[in-house]
Amino acid sequence: MKRMDQDLAFMLQYENVAWYEDGKARILDRRIYPTEVKFVECTTHEEVAKAIQDMVTQSAGPYTAAGMGMALAAFEAKDKKEKDQLEYMEKASYTISHARPTTANRMGLITNGCLKEWKKAVDSGQNPVDAVFSRTIDSLNRRYSTMEIVGEYLADMFPKNGTILTQCFGETIIGMMLRAAKKRNNDIKVYCAETRPYLQGARLTSSCCSQMGFDTTVITDNMIAYAMEHKNIDLFTSAADTIAKDGHIANKIGTYQIALLAKHFSIPYFVTGIPDIDKEKGTDIIIEERDPQQVLSYRGIKNTLEEVKGIYPSFDITPPSLISGIVTDKGIYSPYDLIRYFDSEVKEFY
Repeated sequence: MKRMDQDLAFMLQYENVAWYEDGKARILDRRIYPTEVKFVECTTHEEVAKAIQDMVTQSAGPYTAAGMGMALAAFEAKDKKEKDQLEYMEKASYTISHARPTTANRMGLITNGCLKEWKKAVDSGQNPVDAVFSRTIDSLNRRYSTMEIVGEYLADMFPKNGTILTQCFGETIIGMMLRAAKKRNNDIKVYCAETRPYLQGARLTSSCCSQMGFDTTVITDNMIAYAMEHKNIDLFTSAADTIAKDGHIANKIGTYQIALLAKHFSIPYFVTGIPDIDKEKGTDIIIEERDPQQVLSYRGIKNTLEEVKGIYPSFDITPPSLISGIVTDKGIYSPYDLIRYFDSEVKEFY
């Protein structure tokens, strides 16, 4: 198998996303990267689910962590009575996939795929832990391969030596769009919105962009209008945690307001990702509300008085009227015509 992570930034290398080995799953702690390079080590699948819930890993990282968590669950189950093993694995699949509600449908594709592979290995007398681990690596490689195609289509939209604005951390697509830009000898500049409250854009996206050799600038979330007006932003792009068939997309909180500004300044906004077959409308998307303490403090330092309250919706929903195109592995679609994506065979992505 040819690995698809060559020439990508440190945190996009497979072993540095999440990895299973010898009864443990380790996950790069993206909450503190790049200030510190540390891995959270999990010895149970419940700990993996908790790490996903606590945003130890974000963007597409949880999909890899979920698969490695299922390999860990298979390790945990191997000494149980035969009749109890299947129930244990089914429970693990649910626990891991529902760690974060907004992406439970996509996470379920990962964990249920691992569960099927586990059953096949048990029935054929093979090592179920190895089978689930191998399935996870295959899924990871397939996802990178798919997003490489998406990255090629997106890079075609970049003006020569233009300036690109990103939001949050799009994981694989960041690496793939940059690799595609390099292949085209397109020396783009990247502006990264910081993305409060975890600063994924400032810490993660900017790290990948700079490590891959691109001129990279971080701006705070309230500098978007200024940057669009004065810094020659040519294109805005983000990934999406969910893409409904009616063209509504859910992405990190703040995406909606950037899309509004892009519309005002006539800057095209391209969303990357694979449409969700089980999401008909934007109203089908569940918005996760997280602990508001994450807004009121950062890295353990309280920013407000005790009586001050906060809210933390993790995502917002951007309507199709603000989206120039949705970039997929089959090309670029109008957000009003996404149903056409499903007219031809959909490759297994997860």
